[in-house]
Amino acid sequence: MTGVVIRASVPADIAAITRIYAHAVRFGTASFEIEPPDEAEMARRQRALIDGGFPYLVAEGDGAVLGYAYAGPYRTRPAYRFSVENSVYVAPEAHRRGVGRALLERLIADAQARGFRQMIAVIGDSDQAPSIALHRAAGFRLVGTIAAVGFKHGRWLDSVLMQRKLGE
Repeated sequence: MTGVVIRASVPADIAAITRIYAHAVRFGTASFEIEPPDEAEMARRQRALIDGGFPYLVAEGDGAVLGYAYAGPYRTRPAYRFSVENSVYVAPEAHRRGVGRALLERLIADAQARGFRQMIAVIGDSDQAPSIALHRAAGFRLVGTIAAVGFKHGRWLDSVLMQRKLGE
């Protein structure tokens, strides 16, 4: 992967982030949302995470946002405050180019630097072999599968749970 820069996301990235996520919602199973949110909602979500002290990144190459990743609260109760859930989305035209790996590696480093101690991946659909492989390569281990927990695109979908320790 050459010429791709991983950097902190800024509000100007929202249009591209919204486009990438809308494609994932409409055509994929990585997200269990049915209707893609608009730019205002995506901006609200981005701002809430950044204001909450969580990392929110984009991969940029050839003047375009190729993907984005963020960590957010795993659960809202206070005892979970050192655990985060990660999300990584890559534009369809940038798949298989190492963008997801670069985003996830930087996200892990940034979350660890901010004092988080566990990162949880909740992968929509056990058929998401590329996402499962990406997380495994980044040091995540499989901790369980919740069978047939979501219904999208006319079929029941599993959620695959993977976990990675951060820090010492």
